[in-house]
Amino acid sequence: MRPEDIRAETSRPFTGAEYLESLRHGREVYINGERVKDVTSHPAFRNSARSIARLYDALHDPASRDVLTAPTDTGNGGYTHRFFKAARSREDLRAQKDAIAAWARKTYGWMGRTPDYKASLMNTLGVNAAFYGAFADNARAWHKRAQEPVLFMNHAIVNPPVDRSLPTDQVKDVYVTIQKETDAGIVVSGAKVVATSAALTHYNFLGQNAATATDDTDLAVMFMLPMDAPGVKLFCRNSYEEIASTVGTPFDYPLSSRFDENDAIFVLDNVLVPWEDVLVHRDVERIKMFYPRSGFLEGFCFQGCIRYAVKLDFIAGLVAKALHTTGGDVFRGNQAMLGEIVGWRNLFWSLADAMANDPKPWIDGAMLPKLEAGLTYRLFGGDAYGRIKEIVEKIVASALIYLPSSSRDFANPQIEPYLARFVRGANGIGHRERIKLMKLLWDAIGSEFGGRHELYERNYAGNHEEIRLQALVSAQRSGQMQSMTDLVDQCMADYDESGWTSETWIDPIDGARRAAE
Repeated sequence: MRPEDIRAETSRPFTGAEYLESLRHGREVYINGERVKDVTSHPAFRNSARSIARLYDALHDPASRDVLTAPTDTGNGGYTHRFFKAARSREDLRAQKDAIAAWARKTYGWMGRTPDYKASLMNTLGVNAAFYGAFADNARAWHKRAQEPVLFMNHAIVNPPVDRSLPTDQVKDVYVTIQKETDAGIVVSGAKVVATSAALTHYNFLGQNAATATDDTDLAVMFMLPMDAPGVKLFCRNSYEEIASTVGTPFDYPLSSRFDENDAIFVLDNVLVPWEDVLVHRDVERIKMFYPRSGFLEGFCFQGCIRYAVKLDFIAGLVAKALHTTGGDVFRGNQAMLGEIVGWRNLFWSLADAMANDPKPWIDGAMLPKLEAGLTYRLFGGDAYGRIKEIVEKIVASALIYLPSSSRDFANPQIEPYLARFVRGANGIGHRERIKLMKLLWDAIGSEFGGRHELYERNYAGNHEEIRLQALVSAQRSGQMQSMTDLVDQCMADYDESGWTSETWIDPIDGARRAAE
């Protein structure tokens, strides 16, 4: 049974309960040497799964449904998350921005691969089906399949870093490779990284990273794959959620314990991909043109920037409260650095606004978010996050670790009085409130969960050189770089070795002569 078939009604998205039920169908997930029987009850995944279920429930909540949803464009008469259908106007993009932000606020920006992330591809498949050539009908069908139930999909596009000194086609025993074609479909084997949230998703989009495109047609493939397909295996990293529940309490790890998007080694062992799920097959040029022509690049920058801006809202507010709790908010230097965090926050909200308010006309009346603003987010997002973490460590300093081990210490009468005296906060803030706030900040930037998020944000958009090169190539292809160099040429045409070429300005010799006269 397909995950989307478990809905009681086919004209609406999953509810939270239906989403959780949809994960209990034979997926092969391993952690700590054992296969997970049920990801919805396993301590490594259960609260993160419920955080996603909460997003699905919001699609049905009268208090949030109008912001989050819109009628489908598939003809089923139902409704969907706004970002699961192509935007047709500036107003549509603004509404999508609000919907993405509303969902992101339910995880405070700490879950980046929520279902609306992959909607940035799925919402293009209908209007841009022709891009997929012989597989255009597959694209149209997947647009409908994803939109109606609001499928949760992850992607795996990066080749494992086993030996990057070798050409891609020399690591075919590791990379996802076509093994053979059959009447039923293609058989593939290999691995991809990092399949973020794969243990909790319905399907995977297996694509190729533009930076590692190859002329080997065995590697030129893109397809959709159910997470319970025979031969699909997920080998998960350690779970910050499970660690948090083992060594602490929600008071100690309020982010780790519910928003951990587990990353996995995604292995395909002779997996059959039916022809109806294939999007690109042995087409090297189409693989290379996927990012500039599919519409996915614009969409994932849009969703990513909005989610990131929500996260910076949370971090800015958290740092402000931390400084107030320690009395550090009275110092000019701390105020200036908090102001820098606010400035970064403002930058990314402005980029999100630019993407929505200045869209690019696309195919058949569809609109794409402004690419230049999206590429700017990609370029600066990782560096900004590192800088913000540095600021927090400088201005909050030792208060980040001047903390007891656990909230369980409050229950020990031999400890509690000392905590009340020696760990109290400034401005009349009690010790429990101070400890609660600082543990939240530590979980955000200092815990293993926090360290993973710095790595995630630094690499979210791709290779640090590649994203800079893409910004340059985009300017060159769009004609913007030509306009920039034309402006320089215009300036240089104003003068030559003999002086000004226009009568607007006075040459130095003439100026001296006129002054003498």
